[in-house]
Amino acid sequence: MWNRWLDGVLRRFLRHGTLHLTYPDGIARDYGSGRPEVTVHLRDPSLPRRLAMNPYLAVGESYMDGTLLIDDDDLHGLLELALRNETIKPFGAVAAIRQALRKIWRIAPQFNPSTRSRRNVAHHYDLSGELYDLFLDADRQYSCAYFPKPDLPLDQAQAAKKALIATKLRLQPGMRVLDIGCGWGGMALTLARDHGTEVLGITLSQEQLKRARDRAAEAGLSHRVRFELMDYRKVAGRFDRIVSVGMFEHVGTPHYRTFFRKVNALLEDDGLALIHTIGRAAPPGTTNPWLAKYIFPGGYTPALSEVMAAIEKEALWPCDIEVLRLHYALTLRRWHDRFMANADRAREIYDDRFVRMWRFYLVGCEQGFRHGRMCVFQLQLGRRLDAAPITRDYLLPPSATLAEGHQEAAE
Repeated sequence: MWNRWLDGVLRRFLRHGTLHLTYPDGIARDYGSGRPEVTVHLRDPSLPRRLAMNPYLAVGESYMDGTLLIDDDDLHGLLELALRNETIKPFGAVAAIRQALRKIWRIAPQFNPSTRSRRNVAHHYDLSGELYDLFLDADRQYSCAYFPKPDLPLDQAQAAKKALIATKLRLQPGMRVLDIGCGWGGMALTLARDHGTEVLGITLSQEQLKRARDRAAEAGLSHRVRFELMDYRKVAGRFDRIVSVGMFEHVGTPHYRTFFRKVNALLEDDGLALIHTIGRAAPPGTTNPWLAKYIFPGGYTPALSEVMAAIEKEALWPCDIEVLRLHYALTLRRWHDRFMANADRAREIYDDRFVRMWRFYLVGCEQGFRHGRMCVFQLQLGRRLDAAPITRDYLLPPSATLAEGHQEAAE
């Protein structure tokens, strides 16, 4: 029965690309036409039922378990096929109903008080520190890089991301900066070293805290950079600048107003904040159930409408909003390639199932940024209307600004 059900769903679902599917009983069928073209073998008799009922969870779990096999291990092709068709038609009536129910109950998983936030952070960020060294850049920037040129190496693209953020913050020596969700300390150390600021970095990860403090000591910056294990809701004082990179995805929609109310309270009157977050170029939705279960419990990528509703109610000025498209896809491909080059070491640290899980995570996210509705928002916020310049010229390199001036004069 479930083979027939899945067969009917796939015939209705696939409009772009071709799937060659072998069922557990050995029957082979073809679906769709065109590229990408992917061949999949189901090795577990329960898989047709699980795929028809909850494909968002079953595909990832069966790939991890090795019961869903792809010729040439073309996971990129399979997930591209799924995402390109998902934007057109839901995967069957049962899956559509399940998705609708998730939307109804979507707020509960995003309820992240301090204790739950710490558990969620530990689930992902307190993994072996060596794991992150296998695929991140030397500075351990675990967020979207910035690619002025698509072929830029990862380390240079991450340095470009930090430089772009620093430019938007309009830093001056001696400014007090708060880094919410400081990770392993790379952004805070860069702002202190290159811009002469004093930085407080806060995290909920014990592993990140230890590494960040060690790095500050090694760099001789402990007098200018302080790292604390602290929830953003507990921070006191006033800051000239606030930066948060890759943390807002863990806040949860029930807490958006709390977050921006805190940003407003912590900023000096002429201060600026820069929030860098994954987002969706679509209406509010839900977190993929596989991602929520195995990678980011409590995580959620917001629609811009959800974020702006909270910002407006907390009387902050949106001074600049930039949407980074495809930059994260480029970042994730580099992470994936680095991780797979070190997959044997990852198996030694964990096991083969973990390696397949991590690969599914990196590939799935990349395809989401390539073929789904995922992007990155950089929000520059202030308490005052004139907190930032009224044009974006200051974001251009001096040579570009000068060239434009000469061109205008000639005209």
